[in-house]
Amino acid sequence: MPVLQVYYAQGTLAGDRKGALAQSLTDVLLTMEGGAKTPGGLAFASVLFTEVPQGDWWVGGHVDATYVAPPGKFLVRVSIPEGYMSQGQKSEVHAMVNAAFIDVLGDASDPRQGASVLVIIEEIIEGNWGARGRTISLASIADSVGLSKSGERFKWVKAYFAAKARQFAAAGYPADTGGLLPDETRTAKPAA
Repeated sequence: MPVLQVYYAQGTLAGDRKGALAQSLTDVLLTMEGGAKTPGGLAFASVLFTEVPQGDWWVGGHVDATYVAPPGKFLVRVSIPEGYMSQGQKSEVHAMVNAAFIDVLGDASDPRQGASVLVIIEEIIEGNWGARGRTISLASIADSVGLSKSGERFKWVKAYFAAKARQFAAAGYPADTGGLLPDETRTAKPAA
């Protein structure tokens, strides 16, 4: 259920370029979801654009392009469920998002391309996603997008949350604190 929020300087994205970038970033989202070109995966693939007035975006103390590399100033906030990606997978997302901008807006032969496309990955704590007035767990997101719970990706997710459950148990967190997959328990014993 990743969401991409793209902030861009006023006048940077015209209709056709914005549409092409939205499609390219949607492809990134679907790749992040393990190739989830399912109705559920497509329904979760949200790209939001926010135009920032020129006078409101300063880089290096300037509102102009003095310190801005082509194709321009962009900030991309990628919201993902906590525990959904390893560091290697996050690095792949950084590269895929940057490549999408360069493919649509840039000139790949310019060595500075993409240096001003900032990508921030934010993990949303398990239990904090919601839709239809209900909390959605990472396990239910996996079901919706068609991610196999017996595959390597979900094995990593389960290992992450099992370790987190042990941390919570060792620290004496209350059982209803939240932040764990529904099938993880707070009765997990800390690792010896």
